[in-house]
Amino acid sequence: MTAPESQNTPAPPDTTLGQLRASGHLHRGVKAEIRDNLLARLAAGEPSFPGIVGFDETVGPELERALLAGHDVVLLGERGQGKTRLIRTLIGLLDEWTPVIAGSETNDHPYDPVSVYGQKLVAEKGDDTPVTWQHRSRRYGEKLATPDTSVGDLVGDVDPIKVAEGRTLGDPETIHFGLIPRTNRGIVAINELPDLAERIQVALFNVLEERDLQVRGYTLRLPLDLLVVASANPEDYTNRGRIVTPLKDRFGAEIRTHYPIELQDEVALLLQEARTVWDGKYGEPVIPSHLVEIVARYTRVVRESPQIDARSGVSARFAISGLETLAASAVRRAAITGEPPVARVCDLPALVPASRGKVEFEDTEEGRELEVLEHLLRQATAATYRLRMAGADTSGLQAVFEDGRTVAAGDTVPAGELLRQLGTFSGLAAILERSGVDDGAESPGLAAAAVEFVLEGLYLSRRLAKDADGGRTVYGA
Repeated sequence: MTAPESQNTPAPPDTTLGQLRASGHLHRGVKAEIRDNLLARLAAGEPSFPGIVGFDETVGPELERALLAGHDVVLLGERGQGKTRLIRTLIGLLDEWTPVIAGSETNDHPYDPVSVYGQKLVAEKGDDTPVTWQHRSRRYGEKLATPDTSVGDLVGDVDPIKVAEGRTLGDPETIHFGLIPRTNRGIVAINELPDLAERIQVALFNVLEERDLQVRGYTLRLPLDLLVVASANPEDYTNRGRIVTPLKDRFGAEIRTHYPIELQDEVALLLQEARTVWDGKYGEPVIPSHLVEIVARYTRVVRESPQIDARSGVSARFAISGLETLAASAVRRAAITGEPPVARVCDLPALVPASRGKVEFEDTEEGRELEVLEHLLRQATAATYRLRMAGADTSGLQAVFEDGRTVAAGDTVPAGELLRQLGTFSGLAAILERSGVDDGAESPGLAAAAVEFVLEGLYLSRRLAKDADGGRTVYGA
């Protein structure tokens, strides 16, 4: 699998080995190339790993040191911690374009070909050897390890078609190369490394240490130029897990990843990754900041709950899909009511069934999964309300209910209808400000979102009653 990347500059024109030498081109190994480009980013104050949130003071510096040291790296972390995303950012540390011998399966550098094909071509044509340019996105190979992964997938195997063409089995050119030699002079990523069968792990020994390959009894002295980066779950990456100890020893650096430590990092990750921009009749859904915070806090509460299996982790995709579900719920209401799509507290219950499949529960909670998630969502909502509305005067809103009046809310009640039921009351401006809705007075949807948030908070703090039936909710004294 190759991670796509846009080409910022056009490819240089095809050339020859002689013209390349005359241009003053210098050949660097891939690790030296990454080191030089990383140092340039650090000196310029640019982010080393663009798009990665929450690793600036932890994982980032560790990975920078490993790359500067020229180490192969294994990233250890539970699911959804951004390991693969982090690995793919390393592509940006390669030179955008690099010369290769035209037609080479192993991306031979014209100055130092490693394959039989490349060596023969240079010996035959000399300075007239054709040279083309390869973009860095094609210098990245990624393999998701599975128990049925074979040595042929990673290293290579004898190609029966080439044998049938008349070549002898002793001819190295009868070998069909696998992912690793085809990514020579690039980055090889192996996700979920312990899932490889032990005999496949053993096949990687020489790749990581001696940099040569063995295929069906052949010993190919291919001095591969690679950076190998792997990912694994810590539980599997132990002597008691599914990893061969000598393979661990061949990685130069072992780096632990983690979920976002700070709430603001969780929020930033949500806003960066969630797909909430919709094209269509009802426009882009608006998700007020207090709801984004609730989703982020909900994710953290679930991770910390003793009712959840901590060993499996709670992926960042749990929060991302939750925010996308909020956006979808707002658009659904817009289709029903004809109002602009603005997410409200009444959309939060949709997160529970949508997120159930992303969490592993302790055995004692079997049959109570939805109940547990609903309870944790209420905790997150209450905590967000307490922090946002601490010290705010909500007596004006509470006074609306003193004469026994009730207010109907829910995911099919239009924002204008909700506000009409409440009428005018003191303290609305403070509620809007504390909810992060500064312009809510000009937008019925945003004003309704802020008010409904406070109504739910008053209920969770036992200052209002609530009766919920399906998608309809009634608040009262």
